[in-house]
Amino acid sequence: MGAAFSRTMTSGAVAAAVAGGVYRALRSRPRPRRQRVGRQRTWRQRTNYAGRTVDLYAGPAAVLGAAAGTAVLPLPARTRCAALLAVLAAGGCGAYDDLVGADDPRRGFRAHLEALRDGEVTSGAVKLLGIGGAGLVAGALVGERPVDRVLAGVVIAGTAHLVNLVDVRPGAAAATVLVLGAPGLPGAGLAAAPMGAVAALVADDLGERTMFGDTGVHALGAALGVAIVVGCGRAGLVAHAAGLVAAAAYGDRISRAVRVLSDR
Repeated sequence: MGAAFSRTMTSGAVAAAVAGGVYRALRSRPRPRRQRVGRQRTWRQRTNYAGRTVDLYAGPAAVLGAAAGTAVLPLPARTRCAALLAVLAAGGCGAYDDLVGADDPRRGFRAHLEALRDGEVTSGAVKLLGIGGAGLVAGALVGERPVDRVLAGVVIAGTAHLVNLVDVRPGAAAATVLVLGAPGLPGAGLAAAPMGAVAALVADDLGERTMFGDTGVHALGAALGVAIVVGCGRAGLVAHAAGLVAAAAYGDRISRAVRVLSDR
């Protein structure tokens, strides 16, 4: 028990140190006197729900923090590969959407799938298919039987999507990661990595100086999804997968509810 607790604390501490260090390094970079249009402006700045200008540096900081915290855990090789793949692939797909899709008003699975049906590959579709595919590969690495592998893939990709759904107000995604990750800490400790990364960045997220963006929330959600999968049997996987599919189906309502609760 003591050794497991020590490993969990180490993972969380490493994740927090790396996430905080990367974030501070990015914020300390000299800012250009004139903001150029296009991708650089999109990456450096974003207007939040209240009309305030924030940066997106918490996103890559969260990705690298979660990956580092995962890497130091004494995990089986397949589990470590699954977790790192899920985090980095989800973060990469989210970063693509942050860079390319910032001005795209379309939101939700349906809008991007309809565009794909019409022959347009949106950044949201790339994110959807990329994270879904990475989730299935990661699930195949940690699952023992075919049905478990598919369920694991659904949970990993679905958790990444869930954290994105609630990221409509400062602190909402961070709170979701902390609340959902806490029950998994006594197990393999995988939840400590995303929780540690969030803990290092949540103050500036709440202070509306930065935001996680698609880069950060999808990576954190994918890391949390792997932690859930590793700590569940088949019944747990079925329950989580069913809940996440329902959340995806009612995604607009979930986002709306978070807005209402946060604005009270």
